[in-house]
Amino acid sequence: MSTLDILSEAERSIVGTVRDFVDRDVRPVVRELEHTNTYPEALIEQMKELGIFGLAVPEEYGGTPVSLPCYVLVTEELARGWMSLAGAMGGHTVVAKLLQDFGTEEQKRRYLPKMATGEVRATMALTEPGGGSDLQAMRTVARRDTDGGGYVVNGAKTWITNSRRSQLIALLCKTDPDAVPAHKGISILLVEHGTGLTVSRDLPKLGYKGVESCELSFDGYRAPAGAVLGGVAGSGFAQMMKGLETGRLQVASRALGVGRAALEDSLAYAQEREAFGKPIWKHQSIGNYLADMATSLTAARQLTLYAAREAQAGRRVDMEAGMAKLFASETAMQIALTAVRVHGGYGYSTEFDVERYFRDAPLMIVGEGTNEIQRNVIADQLVQRGGID
Repeated sequence: MSTLDILSEAERSIVGTVRDFVDRDVRPVVRELEHTNTYPEALIEQMKELGIFGLAVPEEYGGTPVSLPCYVLVTEELARGWMSLAGAMGGHTVVAKLLQDFGTEEQKRRYLPKMATGEVRATMALTEPGGGSDLQAMRTVARRDTDGGGYVVNGAKTWITNSRRSQLIALLCKTDPDAVPAHKGISILLVEHGTGLTVSRDLPKLGYKGVESCELSFDGYRAPAGAVLGGVAGSGFAQMMKGLETGRLQVASRALGVGRAALEDSLAYAQEREAFGKPIWKHQSIGNYLADMATSLTAARQLTLYAAREAQAGRRVDMEAGMAKLFASETAMQIALTAVRVHGGYGYSTEFDVERYFRDAPLMIVGEGTNEIQRNVIADQLVQRGGID
């Protein structure tokens, strides 16, 4: 059975459209854009036209919602062409889900229609310079403004993807720094660019080129009371943990795309390149590499789709999404390294795409909660659930 058989006919068509876009418009230009670290303006515009930014927005707000398994496969296709393109819609999707699940009707009407078209693109701001994955230790604080009834925000965030070009930022911050336990004092503010919010710099990166990852500084930034997601302060930590289930599925899907691109390039190269009078895939060591790459990638895809189906059914999937993110990212890293081995010296050349996969793959290991954190989540859930079903 083809992987696409789990989708409806309409969803298969969407995945096919994205695949064609990648093959026709992305792959011919990606190497130059990536090597020059150029923002892919034209490709982002095409993604808007294709409706990719509306895949997590309900129809009533102008979106074309798809199932989570379909979203996984769309993300894989984008990342197969260029992982940065999948990153350009990752946080956007999480924010759309947060609004859909927790937003007030006013918040949904304000943002979701423009998010569906890509006119407004969204990102989320969690990580802080000294905090990393320890979100409850954050120092960004939003204090009530007694004069205007809103909030005054001070603090800093880092590694915020798309934050320079996104018009909406879902900011995780403390609205009650003295709350016990600490997560009870955390809220999500829906923040737009304005006075008091500075994108201080773009961070230099090993890979993940083209799209920006920035540091944000909040210095007396004022947000209205209506900016609190859902209208009630103190619920942000639980809201974001739910949103990160989607985020981790998205990162797992990006890893699938990078791994698949590395495998496809290796398979093609191993059939074209000859050594000692025969194609190199016929040499046992290379043939074994290809077999292991394909096997582990298939396993990673099935694990990711399993987590997506569980999420689609409305079940809690912090463990399942963590497993998918952990396994798929480690798999992508191993496949990318093996692809370099298959290509030999050419795998180390910037004239081949393999070196890009090798630079992009580590992001999925450390992003959206490091794999060390994923293991903690998985172990905790194993104990709480008494094992796996």
